[in-house]
Amino acid sequence: MVYFLVCALLMPVLCPVSAFSQKKLIDRFFSNTKDSTRSASFLPLPVLGYAQETGLEFGVLPMYSFYTERTDTLTRSSAISGMATYTTEKQSNFYIKTDLWLPFNKYHILSELRYKNFPFQFYGVGDRTREEDRELITQQLFRAIGEVEKQVARGAYTGAGIRYENYRFRSANQGPFLPNPYGVFDRDGGQVLYLGLSQIIDSRNTNTYTTGGTYIRLAYAYAPDLFGGDNFTGSSTKLDFRTFRDLRAGKVLGIQGIYQSVQGSRAPFYLLQELGNDMMMRGYYTGRYRDQNLLALQSEFRYRFIPRLGVAAFAAAGTVYGNRQLNFRDIKPALGAGVRYFFDLDRGLSVRMDYAVGEKRAGEKRQSGFYLSLGEAF
Repeated sequence: MVYFLVCALLMPVLCPVSAFSQKKLIDRFFSNTKDSTRSASFLPLPVLGYAQETGLEFGVLPMYSFYTERTDTLTRSSAISGMATYTTEKQSNFYIKTDLWLPFNKYHILSELRYKNFPFQFYGVGDRTREEDRELITQQLFRAIGEVEKQVARGAYTGAGIRYENYRFRSANQGPFLPNPYGVFDRDGGQVLYLGLSQIIDSRNTNTYTTGGTYIRLAYAYAPDLFGGDNFTGSSTKLDFRTFRDLRAGKVLGIQGIYQSVQGSRAPFYLLQELGNDMMMRGYYTGRYRDQNLLALQSEFRYRFIPRLGVAAFAAAGTVYGNRQLNFRDIKPALGAGVRYFFDLDRGLSVRMDYAVGEKRAGEKRQSGFYLSLGEAF
């Protein structure tokens, strides 16, 4: 976020533009006045990082935000976002997502196209994996998603979607992928096609920086036996509940609960539910714990003390578990805080920087994570 702010400050100096254009640019990122014209906005956020397994990673994280109907103030903000990064170890990560609200919110269209050739740490299956058992794995992933939700009543949507994923894995040393065999199916990878339905109840006052209302989404998808062999056949169920309360004077309390499940006789490890990411159970490495079911709850207190800046504090609890194996003594905690810079006041779009900590297992250092993202966690 600091790098982004520095770039924004230097842009009027480095770019050969007129004084009028410089003023518009400064107003876009630093003025406390909203854009009453509801015009589109574009933010390219640079990505720069380093890890031992990837070397230097560099790229761009852009977001284009707009309204499909500018005259209707109730039509929600749409966005096209993406990421493209490359590493000095010749690894790549690319995706483009669309989140479109058509005029008067009659239809909501979601899509994603992703290609990923990137390493990750595999710890095994279950909620008690150990740091010493991790193995560096290279994943090649291709994913395509399309979903359409139609408004059937005020605040109610019914949707249908299709999701295709193709995975390939190998050990980072170019040898075979040989993890602990317990609960690990289809170690070389495979492909799956989900066909799904969803039902949504949505009374939020906005879909970006929500200060009031409730959102409930129940989705079910089935993966038929289209590809044969060891490829997965089964189902996926997801429940997402969110509610927000405006505490006035720039303060908001948000609560989210999620349940996710994948069911099939031989669910491959790469389709299992993963605990931890930049949106839920922050503080845990994504996939450190994975199993057939995931249950998690988080609460976040947000304080926007001036139009451009805000802070947040959050706490969460969650776990993954096998069928009929839920034990509340295995619930894992997470705690963290962060800052927000709102680069688009009209839509409430922000750059989010969070730091969170999780559990400390015997003989291991406390789990933690730092996150730089666009938009709120939920």
